[in-house]
This record gives sequence, C-alpha cells and structure tokens, in this order.
Amino acid sequence: MNQVVETGGFSAAGRKLDMSVTMVSNHIRALEDHLGARLLNRTTRKVSLTEIGKAYYERARQIIAELEEADRLAESLNATPRGTLRVFANTHLMRFLLPVVSEYLSCNCGVAIDLRTGERMPDLVDEGFDLAIHTLPPRDSSVVVRRLTSWRHLPCCAPGYLDRNPPPAEPADLARHNCLRYAFHRFGDEWRFEGSDGGVISVRVAGNVVSSNAELLRHLALDGHGIYLAPSFLLQDEISSGKLVRLLPEYPPVALSIEASYPHRHHLSSKVRAFIELLACRFAEHRRWVDPVPGESPCPTRPAAAAPERAAAHPR
Repeated sequence: MNQVVETGGFSAAGRKLDMSVTMVSNHIRALEDHLGARLLNRTTRKVSLTEIGKAYYERARQIIAELEEADRLAESLNATPRGTLRVFANTHLMRFLLPVVSEYLSCNCGVAIDLRTGERMPDLVDEGFDLAIHTLPPRDSSVVVRRLTSWRHLPCCAPGYLDRNPPPAEPADLARHNCLRYAFHRFGDEWRFEGSDGGVISVRVAGNVVSSNAELLRHLALDGHGIYLAPSFLLQDEISSGKLVRLLPEYPPVALSIEASYPHRHHLSSKVRAFIELLACRFAEHRRWVDPVPGESPCPTRPAAAAPERAAAHPR
C-alpha cells in the first residue's frame, strides 16, 4: 500500500516493486478484506486515500521507519564487538586461554567475558553459552564445530620414577607400569599410539590413581608416583625443564582436536567471531608444541635402556 500512495498509482508501484499491476491490486484488495475497510479510492486517473486509509498509512509509515531504525541499530551493534561473551572451556585448557582472554579484552573494550570451566561439555543452548572451547566431543551433534588445531598427549614421568622402574621401550610395556589415569580420557583405560606402519596400537593401562582433576595427576607425576599421559600443552614447561621426562617419542599418541563449538552458523555475532578468530590465530602460532611432529622430540627424553629391570610399581 505504501508504494501505491508514494508513487501515485498501481502502475508506478508495480514498476518499483517489480510486480504486475494485477498483483499489486490483489495485495491491496486482500489487505482491505483483512481489515474490513476500504483504504483507497480508485478512479481511472487517480488513486487517493480514504479517511481510514490515511490513518492506516500514517501509522504504517511510522512503524516502517521504526523498523528501519531498528535494522540500523542492530547492524551498528554487530559491527563492533560488545555485550557479554559467555564462554565454557575445559579446565586443562586454561593455561593457554588466559593470555588469549587478556588480549581479547584489551582489543575489545566494549565486551565483558563470563568464562566458566569444567570437564564435561555443557548444553550450549540450555545453559546460555555463546561458545565452548574443548578437547572432548560436544554433547549435541547439532552444534557447529570449528577445529582450532590438532593436539597429542605425551606420556611422561619424573626422573625419580625411572630410577625405580624400567622405562617402557614400546607401548605394550605400559601395562606393567603404574599409570595415572584421567577419568574423562576419550578411550577410557586404553592409551592409543600410532605405529610405524600407520596403524593404531592400543594398550590397556592400570594404576593406583584415577581422577577427573588434571592438576592432581600433574602433581603426582611430578612427585614420581607414575606415568601420566598428559596433553602436550599442559606439561610443556615441566618437560622442557627436565622435571618430567617424555617417554616413547617414536610412538606418538593418536592425534585429537581442540575445537570451538557454537550453537548457530548463520549471523554469528561479532563478539563471538572475533574471539574464535583470535583463538585460531594463537593456536596456529603455537602448533609445534600443541601437536609435536611424530618422530621428533621437542622435549628432553630418556633413553629406553637407562634403567635396570625392576618390578612394576603398582600391584597386579
């Protein structure tokens, strides 16, 4: 109706809307039937508003102007990151995420962050998270998942543990060691490695500690209580300093993924998009230690023959 009034007729309105005159007329008639009132007076030479039509047109024009203003406001708000970004992250990723969060806040002063941590993946929609950063698979298969980088565990232990126990020469030897096990490990009590032929070597491990707290397992490993299959990014400093020794460098554990999940792919807000892009950039810069190259040893290792044969450290 607005176009008919503003252009002065059905033909001009049809040209502007790329519609036939008949289609324009049908729309007006359907609107009048819906309202139960005539909006336009039609003659062969002129179209004019009725009294009801004038009131309806003025109100409709005001509503359209408000909608256009709302569109401009939404576009403006989304152009620059702002608001509160609600993020969930697996606890063991926090060492890496802390500097990323700090950098993000420095670059986006209009954003506040609500960051929650845990081991099990939440329901993003029900719990109101904008995104999650995780190493475990998401609970909801309908969410959008972006792979940030591959990563690997590194089997390691304290030098003191190897002073009391023979170092493993191959993955199968781990079955005779005290292994500190993470409760949410993707493969349960199986530790999986890549063989020289490209296949997967699985070994079922056991030990006197299983925990969902990675920090507890890290301390126990540092104190020499057993072998810990740790994320490479979690214990890099301890391995580089020699406080922990990397084992079986020629048998890299199977590659896994650090991922970002978010509920929707379309119209992703600028605050979420900016955070994901920053994460991807920082993971790319540190990929060498996030995912050590198979066959290489970026960290100190201990030769397999460095210790004599002794009994296993845990009861069988």
